Amino acid sequence: MNVFVTGATGFIGSAVVRELLTAGHQVIGLARSDKAAAALSAVGAGVHLGSLDDLDSLRAGATSAEGVIHLAFKHDFTNFTAAAAADSLAIGAMGEALQGTGKPLVVTSGTLMLTPGILGTEEQPSGQSIPRRSEEAALALVELGVRSSIVRLAPSVHGKGELGLVPALISIAREKGVSAYVGNGLNRWPAVHQLDAARLFRLVLEKGDTGAIYHGVADEGVPFRDIAGVIGRHLNVPVLSITPEEADAHFGWLAFAASTDNPTSSTLTKERLGWQPVYPALIPDLEQGHYFNS
Repeated sequence: MNVFVTGATGFIGSAVVRELLTAGHQVIGLARSDKAAAALSAVGAGVHLGSLDDLDSLRAGATSAEGVIHLAFKHDFTNFTAAAAADSLAIGAMGEALQGTGKPLVVTSGTLMLTPGILGTEEQPSGQSIPRRSEEAALALVELGVRSSIVRLAPSVHGKGELGLVPALISIAREKGVSAYVGNGLNRWPAVHQLDAARLFRLVLEKGDTGAIYHGVADEGVPFRDIAGVIGRHLNVPVLSITPEEADAHFGWLAFAASTDNPTSSTLTKERLGWQPVYPALIPDLEQGHYFNS
């Protein structure tokens, strides 16, 4: 299959590109810079120049492909509403190009969109008021005859080279001189290894059902206190509890995620696709030490 991938040079996207190529697919990655284009060419992928704001380019990329995986997102937490709006427009543009073709469109969302405090399943609708509308946009396309499906990723997609939430926590702990958790620290984060997530995206592209939601989750819920403990031990800084009122000042934009209880199941995903995570879980991955080498 000839697959158009947005976010193709990111931490997750680069692994998805390698997974697709290894499985015998052809890949065309969206690139907005010469550096991104060179990275795609270096691994044997094709290059499609454009950006999330260039809707005509997105339509053209989707039209020329036999399937689309949409991973790109503007991670601008200072203006998340605008980033979410751009994401919805991008999904809509690619959906227009795929309407009535039977070609698959795989859209990325997150488990943090689920109602906190209960075990989230693939059949549970998004329950948060966060302005990201990826799922809403993808499901609307189903009504227009687009073979769209959704992958909800755990907040921690971990592995060597990650630039996401765990490195941010490590940076905060270094800066503050303490590794903190909120309250009793028993709020849970689901997690998945980068390479397990990449394989899931390929399986959803190949076998996913129209309108279905799949969960990129290996660890159903790692207590945040355990994550803070590993960070504190490797940085040799104290591990301590802070109050909910102190969370914003300590964690900044990460306060919501650091405080949220987000246990999530992937049982249905495993049953439907035969997906089984095989790479290290979050805590063993952190214990290897590569997160703390810089």
